[in-house]
Amino acid sequence: MHKGQEGMQRVTGELIDRVGRNTLPAALTNPERQRKTATNIWTGHSTLVERYNEPGKFSAFMGFEYTLMPGGNNLHRVVMFRDGKSRTDKVLPYDPGQGDTPVSQLWDYMDNYEKVTGGKVLAIPHNSNLSNGLMFELVGPGGGPMTAAYARRRAAREPVTEITQIKGDSESHPFLSPNDEFSGFGTAGWDLGNLTMQAAKKPQDYAGEYIREALKRGLAIEARTGVNPYKFGVIGSTDSHTALATGDEDNFFGKHSGGEPNADRAAQAQNLGTRKGRIGWHYLAGGYAAVWATANTRAAIFDAMTQREVYATTGPRMKVRFFGGWDFNEKDFAGDWVKAGYAKGVPMGADLKSGNGAPKFMISALKDPMGANLDRVQVVKGWVDSSGALQEKVFDVVWGDADKRRKGANGKVPKVGDTVNIAKASYTNSIGDPELRTVWTDPEFNRNVRAFYYVRVIEIPTPRWVLFDALRYGAKLLPGTELKAQERAYSSPIWYNPKKAS
Repeated sequence: MHKGQEGMQRVTGELIDRVGRNTLPAALTNPERQRKTATNIWTGHSTLVERYNEPGKFSAFMGFEYTLMPGGNNLHRVVMFRDGKSRTDKVLPYDPGQGDTPVSQLWDYMDNYEKVTGGKVLAIPHNSNLSNGLMFELVGPGGGPMTAAYARRRAAREPVTEITQIKGDSESHPFLSPNDEFSGFGTAGWDLGNLTMQAAKKPQDYAGEYIREALKRGLAIEARTGVNPYKFGVIGSTDSHTALATGDEDNFFGKHSGGEPNADRAAQAQNLGTRKGRIGWHYLAGGYAAVWATANTRAAIFDAMTQREVYATTGPRMKVRFFGGWDFNEKDFAGDWVKAGYAKGVPMGADLKSGNGAPKFMISALKDPMGANLDRVQVVKGWVDSSGALQEKVFDVVWGDADKRRKGANGKVPKVGDTVNIAKASYTNSIGDPELRTVWTDPEFNRNVRAFYYVRVIEIPTPRWVLFDALRYGAKLLPGTELKAQERAYSSPIWYNPKKAS
């Protein structure tokens, strides 16, 4: 700990690794010492949070990270409170300890907090891509069929899930979605094993790690139990430990202070514990949580999250709207279309109400005002067919340069092109569109089949942070380093349930 920055980083990595292996020394697990230290940190932190919370201008939340990771399998949650110091000081952050304790104990803690204080709290699973298949299981905690009671409790306690962050993107994987040309964004390096690389990843693990598959699994469990445990909205986060809220490729300050901009970080081993397999360039520079709230206050933002009216971006500040209904048409965009969206339908995160014909979705995506143009907007649909098999399909619904790009015989829209200048770490907005919007109708709708729909917005190609490091510091990049990417946004789903829409 006292041998400089590199030594401190190594000790931190070893501590995290030993938690996963259940081998922390007794001196670091003494309950009385932990309680005293935690109380001082927690109450001091709540004082700081209150100092900077300015309703209407800047909302500062109390929260902590729940760090369950048996055998290095990441089952972390971010626990977020609606309340301020007067309530949160009555509890301490919940520590699951080492080993394999059930996540239901965290929900017990949350139940008790609300009972004792009258406050509100939610949990957000994150880095599901490093759980080796355990985050979104089909079974219950004992390995048997998941019960309706367990599913109901999980859905209530975890209304939002992280879909993208610095340690990889968790939307989908090419193994799960081989027909989706845009799947696999941000999976390089992170699909090798669990958080600490104590266990390599097997192909059968992917289904329990990625959001799209979890949404499909939720439909299957609902068909059997009547309750969907994975009925969640999605957000992005950085998960960086720098105290900086930046998800920009040209201003990437790394996962922690040891990964701040320098000539070596893109090629350095970055693993916790074993330090094998993962390299600096595998880190992403994102993402962000976007919330459609009625005000910039703790209460309004928290309530919008519980209602799942949220979306994620991998870094760009895109503005995305998504409404589902039965009576939308293109003329709605001529007036106050957002008002029409709420009046005639439901927003992202909600259930479709009853209606006739096939559902129609009003979709709008606006580029980051300081960022790249948009390539296309897609609707991702998932459902369970009559045989019980999980199905998915990606629809291109509106795209840039539409006068030049036509769908081919295979129904796919051609690539948008590429303006990235590798030598200058630059691009131009000479391709794509700054805004895309449409009203889309599901051409394959089956009124008797449960389904979900979410929007994925794809940018034109842009340089990744590693190119800026090469330009600024002369960084030597390893063969295979991904130099550019198509950043994106993901909306929360809208669900269709035949029983609820009848």
